[in-house]
Amino acid sequence: MQLTLRPMTESDLDWVVANELELHTSPWTRGNFTDALDAGYASRVLSEDDRPVGYAVVLLVLDEAHLLNLSVVRSRQGAGLGRHFLSQLADESRGLGARQFFLEVRPSNEAAQALYRGFGFQAIGRRKRYYPAPNGGREDAIVMRLDL
Repeated sequence: MQLTLRPMTESDLDWVVANELELHTSPWTRGNFTDALDAGYASRVLSEDDRPVGYAVVLLVLDEAHLLNLSVVRSRQGAGLGRHFLSQLADESRGLGARQFFLEVRPSNEAAQALYRGFGFQAIGRRKRYYPAPNGGREDAIVMRLDL
């Protein structure tokens, strides 16, 4: 199994958006991904043996990196790809001058929380009613930070 990380391009967006719809209850739109690409956010695709298996968007501001989206296709979840992907993103962010890495995660997303905690992220706060919830309500976000 060979894993490679490369920049996301406009030609990836059909695949990215299709997976986003399958993976998330409040998915990003094609416009969200287009805006991230246009703004120069670190948008990446993880491939396994030349097949895309994940995508991510990181915003770099001064000495901070903010993980905005990290997704692994459902058929490859649980295989360690999320941890590998996160490691690559942290290394890249560190190389670009980031000293801290931040993210928000849903309290209901226990698998993602376990991934982030296992990688060394620590909860530092909550954003009340941050995420849309499937029932029309709102769900808090746990804010996490990793010192790079």
